[in-house]
Amino acid sequence: MKIIIAGAGDVGTHLAKMLSKENHTIILLDEQEEKIKALEANYDILSVTGSPTSLKDLREAQVPTADLFIAVTPIESTNITACMLATNLGAQKTLARIDNQEYLLPKNKEFFKSMGIDSLIYPEMLAAEEIVNNLKKGWVRQYVEISGGALIVLATKIRGNSPLCNVPLEKAFAGNGKIRIVVIKRGEETIIPSGKHQVLEGDIVYFITTRDGVEEVRIQSGKELHDINNIMFLGASRICIKTIQSLPKSKDIKVIEKDIEKTYRLIENTEKVLTINGDGRDISLLKQEDIESFDAFVALSGNAETNILSCLAAKEMGVPRTIAEVENMDYIDMAEGLDIGAVINKKIIAASHIYQLILGGDVSVKCLTFADVDVIELKAENNSYITSGPLYTLKLPKNTIIGGIVRDGVGIVAVGGTQIQAGDNVTVFCGKNALRHIEKLFK
Repeated sequence: MKIIIAGAGDVGTHLAKMLSKENHTIILLDEQEEKIKALEANYDILSVTGSPTSLKDLREAQVPTADLFIAVTPIESTNITACMLATNLGAQKTLARIDNQEYLLPKNKEFFKSMGIDSLIYPEMLAAEEIVNNLKKGWVRQYVEISGGALIVLATKIRGNSPLCNVPLEKAFAGNGKIRIVVIKRGEETIIPSGKHQVLEGDIVYFITTRDGVEEVRIQSGKELHDINNIMFLGASRICIKTIQSLPKSKDIKVIEKDIEKTYRLIENTEKVLTINGDGRDISLLKQEDIESFDAFVALSGNAETNILSCLAAKEMGVPRTIAEVENMDYIDMAEGLDIGAVINKKIIAASHIYQLILGGDVSVKCLTFADVDVIELKAENNSYITSGPLYTLKLPKNTIIGGIVRDGVGIVAVGGTQIQAGDNVTVFCGKNALRHIEKLFK
């Protein structure tokens, strides 16, 4: 595919780097020449210096022959205008980054389609949804619902008291058909395991299960159950506001923000939230605000270092659940090593949704925060290879595992004897850059 990305900000740059590793022609359009030239020198991408709302620059960026045009500049109006122009120039599909939740309402989909905008993405809203999911279960690092919750993918760090430690996976859940370990992150290594692998203390382990199996995963992981009723936020960012708006009204919430204008914006857009105008990096302030009495601490300041350090401080002061926004990709492994809890990265979350537009059809892709693995949902077609026999008889690409299927709305955790049928929605875990190889098995 020929993919044009307008905007070399955090999301656009991450997308360009990621997609350049696959068999796509990537052209990055931005007004900052030095930034995009540096990316062109280090990655397999082309760069064009120019404005996404200039017809001349769009033509120079080869938009008329683009399969996909993605506008992810920080300015919503620029992205919408750029997509409208791109469609009229001949781009096959367009996607715009937006900041207005109203635009995402189903009733507005056809309206934007008529304007030449095929898809909309709101990274801050997607990040807020992930934070809300992570707050539902205080002991998980990542919590992903598949097919509306028919299957659950969750990650947790294994402690030394876990019954899973040093046990071959083929014996770990013997006789329990509702749970399977599908990915192990050990240090910097990502493992898609076989039955002979073992879980070690300190591993981040991804499980696939049904709703009925979540509690058993918690017990076997050696985790205590913490109800989250009161939450302290650091940073009144847009992600913070969206998260608070999405949480149940019964939660007690306190927000610390040093920027007075952001404090006022938070007050205007939320209800029953106690707001403190102060510097959340100040340990004495955190103690003064009784941080040790909170069930969860969520750091969304926009500065990765501040978020990581404040979560470490919260952990030291006894807060059982911490979540940090870490947008610097290089810091994610470090944050995991420091054991700060869940990590949110809106670039990774946005990439999952944009992948779906690239693949098209009945394909859904989710990226795992801590592991170099994609979670793909594919529908099995009639007479496809994937339906030709039980899983243990099939030859799958390297670093690929079938985690589960959803049949008639019911989630089923896959094992060697599972037979996939036409029409099943299948959840596949695979290494990066393997999507196209796997897709062929389902057609």
